[in-house]
Amino acid sequence: MSLLNQLFNRGIFGAKCKTSLNLAIARMKLLQNKRDMQLKHMKKEIAQFLQAGQEPIARIRVEHVIREMNLWAAYEILELFCEFVLARVPILESEKECPRELREAVASIIFAAPRCSEVPDLVQIKNLFGTKYGKEFIMVASELRPDSGVNRTIIEKLSLTSPSGEARLKMLKDIAQEYSLNWDSSATEAEFMKSHEDLLGGAKQIHRQDGISESQPSQHGYTQSSVSREVESLPAEATQRFQKLQAQNPAIKNVSSSKLTSASQVPPDTRRDQTDVMERARDALASADRATAAARAAAQLVNVSYGVTAPTVAATEGKP
Repeated sequence: MSLLNQLFNRGIFGAKCKTSLNLAIARMKLLQNKRDMQLKHMKKEIAQFLQAGQEPIARIRVEHVIREMNLWAAYEILELFCEFVLARVPILESEKECPRELREAVASIIFAAPRCSEVPDLVQIKNLFGTKYGKEFIMVASELRPDSGVNRTIIEKLSLTSPSGEARLKMLKDIAQEYSLNWDSSATEAEFMKSHEDLLGGAKQIHRQDGISESQPSQHGYTQSSVSREVESLPAEATQRFQKLQAQNPAIKNVSSSKLTSASQVPPDTRRDQTDVMERARDALASADRATAAARAAAQLVNVSYGVTAPTVAATEGKP
């Protein structure tokens, strides 16, 4: 009884496998013919964009063209694998394990089945192989485990990674040559040579450099932002302080305020060296402090020598 079941199941596997393989081959041929027309139309549109100077649109469209061409090439290889397996279905029926010479074709069909949604017959073939060889055999091919046997070209053509800049540039040049366009590719080459890290990390890198420049102190122990704020506030404060010192000590009225005015008259648009402006303002304050100390010392000397009080000196200032 078991022998009859085995013979019956073997006949069912062979019939279903042949039917699904024939349907998959016919469907992939139709899809290839359809894609040929689509690719010609898409290339013509890209040529029109290049001729009109709309290179950014052409750079985006060419990526879709490359994907369609990769899928077309994958269908061509899968079609050959299906024809190869179809001619050897009796061998698959007679042997319990997958023959070594058929392993690459069977594994490639299993790997491509979920990635080629336009060919549902490949999924049926995959299920037939899973019933015959077990789930582990299907998992090895689907997950690309070591010794899976999947064709490398099938893996590359069905990959989801975006095409490289060199591939896109080459395709654009081929399209321009096919339609006899006098196209200058220098701008597109410069755009494709930019790495994704520079494009993504450019703003971050600029902000990072700004943060470093603000956090590092200057030669005088001030950050760049604090220096700019201090330069804006120092001239006014220095002038007020000098006026207070003049009101308290009339003896320093003749002290020249050229250093203060030179620091306060610097236009904000021409502050190329902020640290020099701050130093000039500090020197003016220091000279004012020294003048105050000298006036106080002179007043004390007058009090000691002549016994005259400070108000009397202030009242008799200017008299012989």
